[in-house]
Amino acid sequence: MRIGVLGPLDISAGGEKVVVGGVRLRTLLGRLALDSGRTVSVEALTEALWPGADGPADRVHALHSLVSRLRRLLPDAVLRESNGYRLNAESVDCRQFEELARDGRRALHDGHIEQAGRLLREALALWRGAAFEDVPDAPFAVAARVRLAELRLAAIEDRAQVDLQTGAESPQLVTELQALTTAHPDRERARALLLRALQSTGRTAEALSSYEDFRVALAEKLGADPSPELREAHLAVLREETTARPRGSNLRAALTSFVGRDAELALVDRRLAEHRLVTLTGPGGVGKTRLATTAAAALAGEQAVWFAELAPVSDPADVPQAVLDALGPRTAPHGRDALDRLADALSPAPVVLVLDNCEHQLDAVASLADGLLGSCPDLRLLATSREPLGLLGEALVPVPPLGLAPSGADVAGVLTSPAGRLFVDRARAANPDFAVTAGNAGVIAEICRRLDGLPLAIELASARVRSLPADRVLALLDDRFQLLTQGNRAALPRHRTLRAVVDWSWDLLDEAERSVVAALAVFGGSMTAEAAEHVCPADLPAAVVLSALVDKSLLVVDPVHDGRSIRYRMPDTIREYGLEKLADADRVRAAHARYFREIAEQAAPHLRGPEQLEWAPRLAADRDNFRVALRFACGAGDADTAIRLATALAYYLTMHGDHAEAARLLRTALELPADATAANRVPATAAYLLNAVLSGEVAPEAIGRCRESAGSEHPSGAVIEPLIALLTGDFDAALAAIDRRQPHPAPLARAMLSFVRALVNGNRGALPKTCDDLATAAERFRELGERWGMVSSLTYLGITRTMLGDPDAAIAALRRSMAPARELGNDHHQRIWLATAYAHAGDAERAEAELRGVIESEPAAQHLALARLKLGDLARGGGDLRAADAQYDLAWWAAGPRRDVDPVFRSLHGVARARLALARGACEEARRDLRSALAAASKTSDLVLVAAIGSAIAELPARTGEPAAAAELLGAAAALRGAPDALNPDIARLTGELRAELGEQAAAEATARGNGLKHDEILGLFEYHLATPADTSASTQR
Repeated sequence: MRIGVLGPLDISAGGEKVVVGGVRLRTLLGRLALDSGRTVSVEALTEALWPGADGPADRVHALHSLVSRLRRLLPDAVLRESNGYRLNAESVDCRQFEELARDGRRALHDGHIEQAGRLLREALALWRGAAFEDVPDAPFAVAARVRLAELRLAAIEDRAQVDLQTGAESPQLVTELQALTTAHPDRERARALLLRALQSTGRTAEALSSYEDFRVALAEKLGADPSPELREAHLAVLREETTARPRGSNLRAALTSFVGRDAELALVDRRLAEHRLVTLTGPGGVGKTRLATTAAAALAGEQAVWFAELAPVSDPADVPQAVLDALGPRTAPHGRDALDRLADALSPAPVVLVLDNCEHQLDAVASLADGLLGSCPDLRLLATSREPLGLLGEALVPVPPLGLAPSGADVAGVLTSPAGRLFVDRARAANPDFAVTAGNAGVIAEICRRLDGLPLAIELASARVRSLPADRVLALLDDRFQLLTQGNRAALPRHRTLRAVVDWSWDLLDEAERSVVAALAVFGGSMTAEAAEHVCPADLPAAVVLSALVDKSLLVVDPVHDGRSIRYRMPDTIREYGLEKLADADRVRAAHARYFREIAEQAAPHLRGPEQLEWAPRLAADRDNFRVALRFACGAGDADTAIRLATALAYYLTMHGDHAEAARLLRTALELPADATAANRVPATAAYLLNAVLSGEVAPEAIGRCRESAGSEHPSGAVIEPLIALLTGDFDAALAAIDRRQPHPAPLARAMLSFVRALVNGNRGALPKTCDDLATAAERFRELGERWGMVSSLTYLGITRTMLGDPDAAIAALRRSMAPARELGNDHHQRIWLATAYAHAGDAERAEAELRGVIESEPAAQHLALARLKLGDLARGGGDLRAADAQYDLAWWAAGPRRDVDPVFRSLHGVARARLALARGACEEARRDLRSALAAASKTSDLVLVAAIGSAIAELPARTGEPAAAAELLGAAAALRGAPDALNPDIARLTGELRAELGEQAAAEATARGNGLKHDEILGLFEYHLATPADTSASTQR
């Protein structure tokens, strides 16, 4: 188990992230982590949890209870000792940091500059934010935070001294030290280092001015003189003394900051300490050269460092001479070849030689490296290449793309992700007015994701903010090769545009490899070797070529696989390029669709029972490929493939949980004129109707076409007639259709009919009956081993119990749903509604912990957007309107393209925005938002959603002195919903206000008037109160 407290609490056990919710549990774990491996007494733990006189009467018993909860999350992590508890963790980052920083300082003092730099960078790379920031107010955390912050500053100073002695990244070092002395103006060592760094970059006047400003300020403030160390640095500037720079180095000073590679830099340092040949591999534009030169510069204090650029070398025979030329003029006896002269030049003393861009001359570079390493025992080679050199003893350092912020990230998420930091840094260089805001943070995160985290592509995109807003840059990435064309004019031609980078890689491929790259571009996600063979030309050994493409950094081995075979993934930029080069796209796409149709048809019979746990993950690994195949078949008019694929995928698409997307995909397939028999269309028809109900998306013309399947004897057909009746609002006909089919001979059909009955009763406002139906359905699905149905039934049962004002029962149902949900993939949807139940029970802290846990788990877009909305509601309820505003913005961006087509999300977002406007007193803005929300909801069959809008509309007359009208609106919303939802924080607050203003009896009478209205009357009442005051007056006069 690994625990991180140098930033947000970060726990991994067995390779998986563990989320610890609740301040008390995080405080307990933080206190144990501070003394990891040592016993912490009961007294120390209780004082940390309940400082001073606060806390429960029996603190020891409460502590044992918290320890039990923590052990359930982290088995075997907390050990009982005679007088307290001990944390049993493999590593805790704060302890690891202290050890590395101490060893780094010792190495610095002993003159081992290279080792010191490696240790200190590794130590500083552990920091992700403020120490113990999840428990900011605990006294133990405050003390530890102060101590660790001081150690961090000292480590930064030590590392700055290493950089100064090696001459590494001087411009960046000056910027860093200026920021450090601004934030901590009394740190004299930092200021002394700043003086020396300014001098090393030729900025002597600034160095002298900085010293004088500090000297005067110190004298005025304390009446003291600067320290001896600072005075010595000042004298060194006056005498024009420079820090010793190594002779024998041609590394150029960097012009831009080095962002987001601390961990990789530390790894390169370790590799070079252990191996004489280290090769950085990765795709073009990933930053191999910058990483290599930065790592090499850190070594320059103890040995010569030379850099040889091999990209311009076109003849393999010229490679040795190109390296020799990089070392500068050399004298040597005539007649000796370049390799011998190189060996003479490099052998007298320790040398690091950087060979950059080796991929186009691999054989020649490998031969040169082998000869030099054999002749020069103190030589170390650091190579960069898009594939390995292939020599014995070669140590590889794969250079990955920069780490990405999660989808829908906030400002902090963008600024703490390496890719986001790089974009922002370069964007500010291009446009000084550029700023990261809640409104564009999600856009920046998506730009970086679309560009695969490639530094070169991100730099090219960020330069565009000089003339375009970030959201426009994102929109133009659909043609990234056209957009990303204005690079560094001083760079090599192949690094000036994104297309040039990929052209270079393409030109290095043979014809077979090019054919495979182009064919694999049709895949929507990752792929197996077997899948690749079905789309590649038959005469090509696809498996062999796949391995070669991995070596050439055009494919990556996907860390997420199904446990049965290796999966490969093509970066989006390479995929787009490959599609441009694909000559016979229709043939390849058709082969892709046929292959995945066969996979889906093989899996379909196994998805409706206990075997779904084995088969669902197989399909999940190819989820994007199924989408691509189905869309191609529909777009190509291949009705047979489209219907067969839709039928085979029907149950899986429903299980996956994105019901809006499932409904659209299935509807598109069913709209094709097909020769398929009605029986072949029945599962797809039933799945379309069910997903239309669950998503709220209603397409009347599609419903009409579904009627022809209503009389089918296929088990799936049992639900078609009742679902059509439900979608058309004929609840009595729906219930009658269900009764005619029960008890159905097929067990799965019986369970599904119970579930559909619950949906019908829920829409007609009969919530107690809904609960009974859902309990029955859950039990029937459980008996079949059908987890999706059981999870869905229990989840809706929890939601319904919440609306009925029984949060304890809701929490119990939702907790029961979570374990089988995780078996199917994740429990994000269930945790969001569990948070809602906690909020209704008055436990906002647990609600927030659940929602943040979901967000940190990087959920699907629909779950992330909903979690953000709920988190915004909590912030608004707590009075933090700025935080609520930010969360609603993040929800909007998290929804992505679905926000334009998903009426349920648009309605929920509109209600959230309206309630925020009301909290700010902006009634007309709220009215506009609610109008939009009601218009979107009218496109669905979701009466509970309409009721939520009605409850928000009730706030309008309440704000304008019409409390009776507000109470009537609450009653009307309750009638639609089937329950008042009395524990909903917004409804509970407004109900209390109205009762206080009207009195209990008058409020009850007004509520009853609304409760007695019919469906059409309720909608009319909503629309009346959403009309502008002028419209309302005119309507009244008429």
